[in-house]
Amino acid sequence: MNDILLYVGIDDTDSSSGMCTTYITCVIISKLKDYGFNISGYPRLIRLNPFARFKTRGNGALSFKIELKNEKEVDEVKKLVVENVQTLSELQDEKTNPGVVFYQNDITSELEEFANRAIREIVTITETESILNRIGADYYKFKNGRGIIGALAAIGCHLPDQTYELLAYRTPENYGTKRKIDHESVVEMDKKTYPSTFDNLDQGYIAIEPHTPCPVLYGIRAENPEVLEQARNMVLVMEPIERHCIFQTNQHTDMHLKPIENISDMEKFKCYIVEGRVMDKPHVIDGGHLIFKLEDESGTIECAAYEPTKQFRNYIRELEPGDLLKVYGGVGEGINNQGTLNIEKFQLKEPVKTEKLVNPLCSCGKRMKSAGKDKGFKCPGCGKIERNGEKIRVEIPRNIEKGFYETPPSARRHLSKPLVRQ
Repeated sequence: MNDILLYVGIDDTDSSSGMCTTYITCVIISKLKDYGFNISGYPRLIRLNPFARFKTRGNGALSFKIELKNEKEVDEVKKLVVENVQTLSELQDEKTNPGVVFYQNDITSELEEFANRAIREIVTITETESILNRIGADYYKFKNGRGIIGALAAIGCHLPDQTYELLAYRTPENYGTKRKIDHESVVEMDKKTYPSTFDNLDQGYIAIEPHTPCPVLYGIRAENPEVLEQARNMVLVMEPIERHCIFQTNQHTDMHLKPIENISDMEKFKCYIVEGRVMDKPHVIDGGHLIFKLEDESGTIECAAYEPTKQFRNYIRELEPGDLLKVYGGVGEGINNQGTLNIEKFQLKEPVKTEKLVNPLCSCGKRMKSAGKDKGFKCPGCGKIERNGEKIRVEIPRNIEKGFYETPPSARRHLSKPLVRQ
């Protein structure tokens, strides 16, 4: 009898005050291994649409594959998974609505397309249930069960590009306390493993360390799992690590972004790559956010570099009306609920020339001054007067060049591809 390959998907178990679906998945996998079950490959961490209205804290769903001998083992695995999700999830939080999906057939193009939509668009619980029933998947809903959306997407997601993340977990008594990570060891790890590992540091800020009360002690992102084990051995901590797990993931792949031809076709809560010209000089609004409009022949959209992007806003300040940009980002509610493109990175493709009018130069080489209203110009050096002189146009050097510019690691979305990976 052929072995049974069972896909397991889990989502929406955490809350803003604690827990983490990656941790629950890691615990479940450990227990399954203790029972002698064989997990096939790395568990997967699939980040979904960052603009989904009911997203979880990091909007990440989990899945893994397990090889089983018979239906009795399938039932045993399902029971263990569901019991642990029920026990460990933050069910007391009104926004936590876990979902678990079990699937035993091949991954079809329909499931891949569903996953792509969950990553780029908005998918409903009703639509997801319809697909689950049609494909014969077994699923469990806690409360409204919104987690079945991510659970199915994590199973069906195809990864043409992928990264890996190693997550180390704290012991429960340390949840909510200051993490004890030796920062110098992180700096040294980064020196020895970058760019195979990336987004470890951000101008002295230790970017591998979360700032939430979740079970994660630190997370290291990398191009391959081998370098993650090396990096883990270099990071020194002054508190016990309960366990660690390596996940295969769509993080930092730009998988959420859809190229689009016309600005007028963009919709709220979706993510795009779009070209256009800067319409007005970027300006600051309350909160330190920088705003400007991008236009093409079809229409305009407001673009924003929000305050948390910090020094990235300095690049935005240098933009001028007429600059041709390719902008990467997602459309949120916006400042006035009109839809604003949140910039993750941009490419300055064609900077415009900027000019200003200045007084003419005298034949002696000095810049002339006005001789009075309608009286021409007078040289402050030699005294020469030019009654019919005119101001001349000179080019102003730009403080920005053609190329790509991105938000810093501390402000980078999980899905946004850093330039080091381009």
